[in-house]
Amino acid sequence: CFQQHWKLQHAHVKQVSHNGNVFAVVLPRPHGKSFAHRSELKQAKRIVVKLGSAVVTRGDECGLALGRLASIVEQVAMLQNQGREMMIVTSGAVAFGKQRLRHEILLSQSVRQALHSGQNQLKDMSVPVLEARACAAAGQSGLMALYEAMFTQYSICTAQILVTNLDFHDEQKRRNLNSTLHELLRMNIVPIINTNDAVVPPPVPNSDLQGVNVISIKDNDSLAARLAVEMKADLLIALSDVQGLYDSPPGTDDAKLIDIFYPGDQQSITYGTKSRVGIGGMEAKVKAALWALQGGTSVIIANGTDPKVTGHVITDIVDGKKIGTFFSEVKPAGPTVEQQTEMARHAGRALASLLPEERGEIICCLAELLTEKKDEILSANRKDMELATATGRLSQPLISRLSLSTAKLNSLAIGLRQLAASSRNSVGRVLRRTKVANNLELEQITVPIGVLLVIFESRPDCLPQVSALAIASGNALLLKGGKEASNTNKILHQLTQEALSIHGVADAIQLVSTREEVEDLCRLDKLIDLIIPRGSSQLVRDIQRAAKGIPVLGHSEGVCHVYVDVDASVDKAIDVDSKCDYPAACNAMETLLIHRDLLRTPMFDQIIDLLRAEQVKVHAGPRFASYLTFSPSEVKSLRTEYGDLECCIEVVDSMQDAVDHIHKYGSSHTDVIVTENENTAEQFLQQVDSACVFWNASSRFADGYRFGLGAEVGISTARIHARGPVGLEGLLTTKWVLRGEGHTVADFSEQGSMKYLHENIPVPQGTLN
Repeated sequence: CFQQHWKLQHAHVKQVSHNGNVFAVVLPRPHGKSFAHRSELKQAKRIVVKLGSAVVTRGDECGLALGRLASIVEQVAMLQNQGREMMIVTSGAVAFGKQRLRHEILLSQSVRQALHSGQNQLKDMSVPVLEARACAAAGQSGLMALYEAMFTQYSICTAQILVTNLDFHDEQKRRNLNSTLHELLRMNIVPIINTNDAVVPPPVPNSDLQGVNVISIKDNDSLAARLAVEMKADLLIALSDVQGLYDSPPGTDDAKLIDIFYPGDQQSITYGTKSRVGIGGMEAKVKAALWALQGGTSVIIANGTDPKVTGHVITDIVDGKKIGTFFSEVKPAGPTVEQQTEMARHAGRALASLLPEERGEIICCLAELLTEKKDEILSANRKDMELATATGRLSQPLISRLSLSTAKLNSLAIGLRQLAASSRNSVGRVLRRTKVANNLELEQITVPIGVLLVIFESRPDCLPQVSALAIASGNALLLKGGKEASNTNKILHQLTQEALSIHGVADAIQLVSTREEVEDLCRLDKLIDLIIPRGSSQLVRDIQRAAKGIPVLGHSEGVCHVYVDVDASVDKAIDVDSKCDYPAACNAMETLLIHRDLLRTPMFDQIIDLLRAEQVKVHAGPRFASYLTFSPSEVKSLRTEYGDLECCIEVVDSMQDAVDHIHKYGSSHTDVIVTENENTAEQFLQQVDSACVFWNASSRFADGYRFGLGAEVGISTARIHARGPVGLEGLLTTKWVLRGEGHTVADFSEQGSMKYLHENIPVPQGTLN
């Protein structure tokens, strides 16, 4: 049966029941056409895994990489036990045989020398060059015994098949081979195939392809391709010692990994030398891959030696993750996400070089378009809303976030104009100016971060907000919105690019509409400088885990508290705006803390009555529940973010007790005290270590627009760079500019003629623009 993560919605996955148990079975798909997209690889039923010599061989080229091989076997076994049909084309017999023969030769030499000299003293002994066919003959049995022992751990049986070129060209042998393999797969046995290197002749140069329907078996790349097509395999995974196919030899300057390779792109590739072991190079792999693709088998070339991914490279590929080079016959109409990022970076630099007034003009133009084109925007939004409602996949809080209105668009436009007015104090602003010494001046100035990736769910109004902030701060921007808002996002992005085009920088903001998963985008650490997630706490946590090489700005949860102190005003305490104004927002109250002395008072009764009137479902904290004979349902966790008309009520003994509770269960987002005691309030404001801390004010004020930032890219609960609502300032970093006249550090040494001055001088008005 399947692992839990296997999704059952694919066309070639079927649920069956037996003795009351439900199982998932991967069904064969019609062969003849390869998969068009990586996401479809989950449907692969019959898979060939080719292990190159560099994958199974140790670094000294003598013996096998046992740990690496064991992890590969584990993955193949896992997929086999899911109901797939796995085949392995393996190298390694020569390396294993070389290890054995060297040992035997050294042992034999030592015995002969001891007999000849009459003493057991060994002199330097040289091992003769070993012929590859002899090594293969000596190593094949040991290689198979190793595979058999490893697969037995997973209750899987294996079978060995050795082939030569003649086995495919002789019609009777070919039919016999085909029949044997099909019978083994029918019996749930993993065939392990290798070229019969003990008898094969040396490969003929340039004999890879001999016509459309014939491929010469001269290495395991061509063998795997021929076998995959012969057996109508859905997928061929070719593991090597490189990440995939590069446009120039790996390691050379500007060599770029090719994500998707299409037939006809061969002219754009410069090949390097072949692998340190084996007889095939990347050119042979590409030829074999294209031949298999033409025969209807999808192909991935990936790295099987990287210790960071070896343990899951095969399963990740089958799961559709962006690993290695995917060979596809379907070329997308638009650019790849890598190309989009490069375009954004290039145009972003032009955006940053504009005058602040010009960037402000772009933002004002976008604000105008939001109101002028509101009918088109709302029409697109209605389509998204109708689809979301019909499918029933979104919760009510997410549907609320998806909805746009005329009022929302007008509010957005006002915020953008406010932002445009403040954008002149962004890029190039001098923060500090110092005279280091005579004629040596230093400045610290603000500059854009670079390329931002903003991933957002359900909230299309996020797109113009974030775009305006990127424009004001001179940053390139990559946007990845949820599918549920695709129609709205599309029109909003078109309007954004229309506004950018007035100064010729339309490409600075890109909307990712390809099939890239969020996890794949998080791997673009050489292209993206900062990731900002806007969505559920689960989305943020997933991104934080996936983005190991890129900083992430954001908050995973919004567990906001309101503490009602013993000295609270009745009128202020019974205002439920924090919970009821917009319960789906991350700044909505989730836990109401009540001072113990307020229990069973008219104020407490009024609070409860008002929550009930607003249809807020109340959960009791463990302490609150202990005071009541009949209490609401007790909370499962005091760290819950409900995002709906629900909240927790808990009792505390004092302001300090409330602070301790917030530090233990809160998420450092926004926390509020309601009290008329100024001393108590000031202690609370100072002690609570959250991004936003309020006194007698709704938690819903934690917002960039309400703080006067014009717009926000999100709210950060981190303790570095930016915290709280992140606006324009949070999207800028700094650089140091030093102006001298041939100064050297040696001039300031003990023997030098100059001394450091470090004198602060007035900061000039304006920017470097």
